[in-house]
Amino acid sequence: MKNTILTLVLIITSFSLINAQKIDIEKVFGGFKYTQNEELISIGDLVTIMDNNTEALDILKKGRTNRSFAGVLGFAGGALIGWPIGTSLGGGDANWTLAGIGAGLVAISIPIATKSNKKINQAVELYNASLNGTSYNGFNPEFNVIANANGVGFSMNF
Repeated sequence: MKNTILTLVLIITSFSLINAQKIDIEKVFGGFKYTQNEELISIGDLVTIMDNNTEALDILKKGRTNRSFAGVLGFAGGALIGWPIGTSLGGGDANWTLAGIGAGLVAISIPIATKSNKKINQAVELYNASLNGTSYNGFNPEFNVIANANGVGFSMNF
């Protein structure tokens, strides 16, 4: 009896460890939110999760690089816009050429960020598609202790 219970526990544990979970994409203000099992996932976590899927990982890394580049451009552009505004509010003579250059940098960063989001979403969708054949997502067993005329035992329904 102990061996049967131990075997059952090991099988269930192995199913839960093998179970690859789908990553959900949700559009939020300013970008996308990625969740797995209702837990928020960062882009760095996506790299770790997709480590065994080289095609999705390559696309994800390209999207992540573009995202970083767009962030740098956007930050620099925002600083160049903010500096003359702060100078003007402080009563100084503002250099509005800097604000124009900053606006140009921000304008350039927007399509790069959009492209990076598309690449990251493409990688997530490719990863999710690779799970369809190998995932045990539908495996949700229900365990019960039963007692009848034959004795006491365990029941597993799925």
